[in-house]
Amino acid sequence: MTRIERMTAVLRGEQPDRTPVSYWYHFPPECHCGPPAVQAHLKHLERHQLDFLKIMNDNGYPTRREVRSADDLGDLPVLRGDEDAYASQLELIRSLASELKGKVLMITTLFNAWTLLRRVVTPRSSGTSRPPTLGGPVNPVDHRLSELLVEDRGSVGMALDAIAASQANFAAKCIEAGADGIFLSVRDDWVDTEENGPDVYDQLVRTGDGQILSAARGARFNMLHVCGVASNFDAFAAYPVHGINWADRAAGPAISEVVGKVKSAVCGGVDNLGTLVKGSPPQVEEEVHDALRQAGNHPMIVAPGCTFDPQLVPEENLDAMVKAVRAST
Repeated sequence: MTRIERMTAVLRGEQPDRTPVSYWYHFPPECHCGPPAVQAHLKHLERHQLDFLKIMNDNGYPTRREVRSADDLGDLPVLRGDEDAYASQLELIRSLASELKGKVLMITTLFNAWTLLRRVVTPRSSGTSRPPTLGGPVNPVDHRLSELLVEDRGSVGMALDAIAASQANFAAKCIEAGADGIFLSVRDDWVDTEENGPDVYDQLVRTGDGQILSAARGARFNMLHVCGVASNFDAFAAYPVHGINWADRAAGPAISEVVGKVKSAVCGGVDNLGTLVKGSPPQVEEEVHDALRQAGNHPMIVAPGCTFDPQLVPEENLDAMVKAVRAST
């Protein structure tokens, strides 16, 4: 099968000639936009002839302001979806679509409203993005958002609604620009915390997730990425997407626990924080084989559970992951 045929079969719930495989990581700042970003993505894709391309998005969110109180959040504008940082990502999508000419499915990264609200209230960083952390002490930005919720929950909710509407507009423009779908990153363990209390995600965030996905509903390949340690994985498993990716090794639940709950393809199986970084090639291969055993006949895409630091992952471990998948028919 071609890469398109292989992915199409899996997304339809059919058995391909072999399981698809892909992986992704953040490129350095000089490769976030423009021709360097295009070349970085193409080189990454062809290194192992990956079965689909996840277009990274480190171009930021167009609105950023100094937030001294919750009042500063209540009037965030709803954006058209093609301003400033959005425009940089749309140009990247158009350029990649022109280069690839439909030879491989490509999905572009979008973040949900809470993730972007964290960035709105955080000073801009010019460094390279790193893999998300699991657990540990509370991040100061999360504590700050908790304070803002107490101060004026309504203003925080208005900001989340505006960001979600902006992201929905952006999602639609990404499809128009040539993306085959979106890779929507969500995370509820930042939201339903001991400090905030339960059900905040359901009350303030989940509707916005649906609004973003609805804007891309006509796309052929939408994937949900459940980042962190999910507080309510089952709620995410019910989202209307073609695939769901999460850190099954580092955060759980296991693939075997999920295949009976989701209709979409499952995407994961390799520990991006542990085995891929510190393990040996045989250990990586065994994770691939184990993931395929857990999935059984359920549609499966082998991938790490999230991004990884390419400076820390030995090339031979990436080789082993791809080799193990291609040896399993």
